[in-house]
Amino acid sequence: MLVRLLYASRAAEPLIGPVLDSILEQSRAHNPKAGITGVLCYSDDLFIQALEGGRDEVNDLYNTIVRDRRHTQVRILSYEEIRERRFGHWTMGQVNLAKVNPALLLKYGERAELNPFTCSGQASLAVLEELIATAQIVGRG
Repeated sequence: MLVRLLYASRAAEPLIGPVLDSILEQSRAHNPKAGITGVLCYSDDLFIQALEGGRDEVNDLYNTIVRDRRHTQVRILSYEEIRERRFGHWTMGQVNLAKVNPALLLKYGERAELNPFTCSGQASLAVLEELIATAQIVGRG
């Protein structure tokens, strides 16, 4: 059974290159072996990530993320059983939201910023889908 989990978190420390590189490297090394696909967005101290795969594998990964000291305020935004993957062509993508057109973010929120802590999981997922559709994702696996 496939599931999609969308979560948000804040970085425990500033997102300097080595910290982000470590998170992405770990994701790209582990996730394909576990059958997990997804997309990771970051901006300043914010992470938003969609994970897709088998229920046990996604749940286990989420529990690992919750315990990871690099993350704080880890919150589930959406969790659902799915028939098919939306991010099946990705091992782990990366988006720098600082470079995204503010109009895209304003479309789904009160301000021209992505704040998944104050908007719905559906809105956050819609932003991810638009970022993919407009080719603002890098690091395709």
